[in-house]
Amino acid sequence: MPTPHDAAAHYQAVADGVYCIETGLYRDGLAACYLIRERDRLACIDTGTAHTVPGLLGAIADLGLTPEQVDYVIPTHVHLDHAGGAGALMAVCPNATLVAHPKAAPHLIDPSRLIAGATAVYGEAAFARDFGELVPVPEARVIAAADEQTFDLAGRRLTFIDTPGHANHHGCIVDAGSGGIFTGDTFGISYRELDTAKGPWLFAPTTPVAFDPDAWQQSLDRMLAHQPNAAFLTHYCRIDDPARHVDRLRCSIKDLAAIALAQADAPGAERKDRIKDAITGHLLADARAHGCTLSDARMRELLAVDLELNAQGLEVWLKRREKRSG
Repeated sequence: MPTPHDAAAHYQAVADGVYCIETGLYRDGLAACYLIRERDRLACIDTGTAHTVPGLLGAIADLGLTPEQVDYVIPTHVHLDHAGGAGALMAVCPNATLVAHPKAAPHLIDPSRLIAGATAVYGEAAFARDFGELVPVPEARVIAAADEQTFDLAGRRLTFIDTPGHANHHGCIVDAGSGGIFTGDTFGISYRELDTAKGPWLFAPTTPVAFDPDAWQQSLDRMLAHQPNAAFLTHYCRIDDPARHVDRLRCSIKDLAAIALAQADAPGAERKDRIKDAITGHLLADARAHGCTLSDARMRELLAVDLELNAQGLEVWLKRREKRSG
């Protein structure tokens, strides 16, 4: 039976010189990466997995360009749905420089800890099936980006900003050409199937292992200070006027943290499952309040990966809090 990454990749133009590319992870419409084109030069923001790279190269060819014209590969952070294909893409883009958060860069140069961590979360078989091989990136081709550092793409300014909260090694990219911001996971998750007359429905991904609700709120302040006209989400695609939607995400961060804290004293063996049940009830009710008319079964299907990973991440967060207070 074909897996999602066997399907032909597809993409769409979402702004001036910006293309949203389906990565093929798990299901259509779950995860994207982006190409920025300025004249005959390209930058790739996030990469999907190793299985995404052929589709990325196909999109580059469709645009009449070649891998030699890729100047930058910029994963927002090293979670594998965002950076799993970085090494494989760099290997076929000989002129590209990889730009990453200083805390992320070492894991792309030597991905052994990423492999171990992801295997622990997903299991060996699922890791191999869904993410493929993690290829190291030569250190000489990597820039550990400073906060507010700018990069020139054929005259188009890309600005890296440090945005912890979802992960402590997360950075977003402000694109002067489109006026938008590439948000990775810092502007949350918003699947297009869950849009309603009220607009996009956003929620926070509390994926393992470095959820920090206070830092996340501050990162949202920093992002909005750039006054972006659009947020380009990895999960999924473009949201216009992010300032109009940010309060929903701020509430989601607070609500999910509160759900975890309410289970802090639950027995250890049961706590993660209780958190997952509480998250499920909360997110489905919140989507309903936003006007979603999909069945509970369909919403659970769309959110299945996130419900499990959010529960795991909140459990890790509670353990870190306990360790600090102990």
